[in-house]
Amino acid sequence: MPRRTSPRVEHVTVHGHRRAYVITGSGPVVLLLHGLGCDHTTWAPVIARLARTHTVLAPDLLGHGESDKPRADYSVGGYANGMRDLMTVLGIDTATVVGHSFGGGVAMQFAYQFPERTERLVLVGSGGLGPEVTPAIRAITTPGFHQVMGALAVPGVRHATTAALKLLSRSGVRHLRDLDEVAAIYDSLQDARTRAAIRHVVRAVVDWKGQIITMADRAYLTEAMPMCVVWGADDQVIPVAHASNAGTLAPSARVEIIPDAGHFPHKDHPERFVRIVRDFIRTTEPSRHDRERWRELLEEGALVAPVHAEAGGAPLAPVRAARRAKPA
Repeated sequence: MPRRTSPRVEHVTVHGHRRAYVITGSGPVVLLLHGLGCDHTTWAPVIARLARTHTVLAPDLLGHGESDKPRADYSVGGYANGMRDLMTVLGIDTATVVGHSFGGGVAMQFAYQFPERTERLVLVGSGGLGPEVTPAIRAITTPGFHQVMGALAVPGVRHATTAALKLLSRSGVRHLRDLDEVAAIYDSLQDARTRAAIRHVVRAVVDWKGQIITMADRAYLTEAMPMCVVWGADDQVIPVAHASNAGTLAPSARVEIIPDAGHFPHKDHPERFVRIVRDFIRTTEPSRHDRERWRELLEEGALVAPVHAEAGGAPLAPVRAARRAKPA
């Protein structure tokens, strides 16, 4: 693909909805999927670095950033379909898919639905690896969220709150470092369409007990695809223990815990993050979808002990089921 020297936001209409994205660099494609309430700018500290060796595609997911915010399908499956269609329109066949937080859930779903288009999977502070999640996200599912946030998003209150959050993020207290991102998300909620979209997203993946979606029942399929898990040691949104869950569910996965980093390790330590991603790509062969191998994995299946169905349970522990006997 031709090199674009300066990332700029571009737009394309797919299924009648305008989608915003940044694409830059040249070489094998890395698809960056942001988290809930964010947009492609969350990847700003790493895009230029990754673009030195790769083509970087960083979209605004539907309902976020400069992309349209229609009354639409905001499920992880719907987002995976949208990423497939965006890649198709842009002439991209395959990519290493990197997903942060909610974007990690979309990345996992994309790899599950479209393994033939996924070369590798990188999960960053990802959803879908355990039920625990910050109460602030669970609160979005409660009745009245839309109205309360509408009242809190009036200019005076919003400006004062975002300024306070940004100031706290620079206080040097490690557990407050992510509040600048919280401020940006809060500021975006002034738009009623954004509030509605985020509410639909969260209700599809979280209830009052925590996360609903999980990769536990399909983790065995990662045997056919390289996977790397990256987490900030001080993550206050999704516990770093979920990285251990990933290592248990997918023993072949590479797990990287970044010290002195919160929920956005790619922003806290961009150079180290890029080194991890580049090294992972360099040392692994891209997955080539083999339908026969995929069929064998599905036949073998997996039984997952239901010990992590509720928050606070023991780590998930997959148990391989006995291979189904073939008829004589």
